[in-house]
Amino acid sequence: MKLTKNTNSNVVSLSAAKTTSKRRSRLLNGTMALAIAGAMVAPLTLVPASAQAEPVRVKAPAMPNFVGLVDAVRPTVVSVRVRSEVKEDDRMSGIPPMFRDMPEDHPLQKFFREFGIPHGESQQKKAPRKRFDQSQGSGFFISDDGFVVTNEHVVNGGTEFTIVTSEGDELEATLVGSDKRSDLALLKVEGKEKFQYVAFAEEAPLVGEWVVAVGNPFGLGGTVTSGIVSARGRDIGAGIYDDFLQIDASVNRGNSGGPAFNVKGEVVGVNSAIVSPSGGNVGIAFAIPAQTAKKIISDLKEDGSVTRGWLGVQIQPVTKDIAESLGLDSENGTLVAEVQGDTPAKAAGFQAGDIILKVNDEEVNGPRELAKVIAGYSPNTEVEITYWRNGDIDTTTVKLGAIPEEKNQASATKSKDANTALVDSLGIELATAEQAGADVEGVVVTQVDPDGPAADKGITPGSVITEVAGIKVVTPTDVAEQVEKAREQGRKAVLLRVTRGDNTLFVAIPLENGDN
Repeated sequence: MKLTKNTNSNVVSLSAAKTTSKRRSRLLNGTMALAIAGAMVAPLTLVPASAQAEPVRVKAPAMPNFVGLVDAVRPTVVSVRVRSEVKEDDRMSGIPPMFRDMPEDHPLQKFFREFGIPHGESQQKKAPRKRFDQSQGSGFFISDDGFVVTNEHVVNGGTEFTIVTSEGDELEATLVGSDKRSDLALLKVEGKEKFQYVAFAEEAPLVGEWVVAVGNPFGLGGTVTSGIVSARGRDIGAGIYDDFLQIDASVNRGNSGGPAFNVKGEVVGVNSAIVSPSGGNVGIAFAIPAQTAKKIISDLKEDGSVTRGWLGVQIQPVTKDIAESLGLDSENGTLVAEVQGDTPAKAAGFQAGDIILKVNDEEVNGPRELAKVIAGYSPNTEVEITYWRNGDIDTTTVKLGAIPEEKNQASATKSKDANTALVDSLGIELATAEQAGADVEGVVVTQVDPDGPAADKGITPGSVITEVAGIKVVTPTDVAEQVEKAREQGRKAVLLRVTRGDNTLFVAIPLENGDN
């Protein structure tokens, strides 16, 4: 029985093996038959792997851990408290005139006394109490002897400054200097011990790199957020130093002046502004790059102020339309819209319409580049400027001046009853300066067709056209003639020199009937 059982068992296994073998043979034969049948219909084409399109794949980095970084840099970041005195005019500005001279027995006297608001006869008898406002921002130590970087708009108007460390210690600070154009300021605190500090990064971060922001949002000191560099070179209309890093680390009110760190613990930017309809974080924040901050802070530390070279020109980009209207092959350089009087540029012989190409062999493609390069030199420095004029390229030496204080811009006016002449191809109505009642040289724009080409280029009522295609104009007829001449020459656009208040710029307006 035992032998038979073993034999039967082997037989069963063997039979199963044979059955499986037969099935495999039939399957193989069938597969071969299908393959042959398929070959009879169409040949099989093999595509090399190298010829196949493959999607881009990047090995995912490990999730970052910022614990070590935060522990190292947190003691270097501080809160900045700024106390400013409220001026008498500011205290009275919110009071209607009818309440400013109330008698002593007026029912509202008690209300005004409780809030310390000056009023009535009592104001004449005694000096008002001083009142103060307090604001907060962020900052960080850049040296062991107590220098602290923050924003200019944080300390602006302040009379007393207090630094609050990560451990809660309050230290009195003095303002070394501030610079409104770059929105940077430098404070100094005194201490018995040396302070922990951080350094500015030598290299600019790349888009996509991690950043960590530490600061004092809404008064919550020591807050840490993280994100990435979203973009570089952002222009937010803040001035000549419009070259911001855009980051998506959460930044709110009170973060101003605080640092944005890279993963090495180096400061890559000084948090300065946010974009937000509500005033809170929406993932768009701007930081002053370390490369800009280093030079400004160095100047402030040295003498408390920043001195910049000055050329004395109003400038604008060379757009495609402007390049075409001037017959240029490229959009390189920076266009001089106006040469201001009694300036280094005027002394050097620059003219409106010149295109500055290089400063000391450094290309300056656009107003921002030119402004930064010129501002980077000290006053009285001599620089070589290469420029284009009327088809020729020349070089001249200019001794830079000191950049003056900013002036308020005046606005142009127009006369509603002006006798206008319509320039159809531009979509504007014009009048002479006399007709418009304006004390200016040129032709005044009195109306603009909102659907016309001039409106698309930003021409507004009150603008003054002083030149068309390089020719001075004083009447609407002059403008029309030069526009027609540009069309006859086959120009795709006509170049206008336009004054708006104290600003002058060139505007290239497309011609509807220009050659394509």
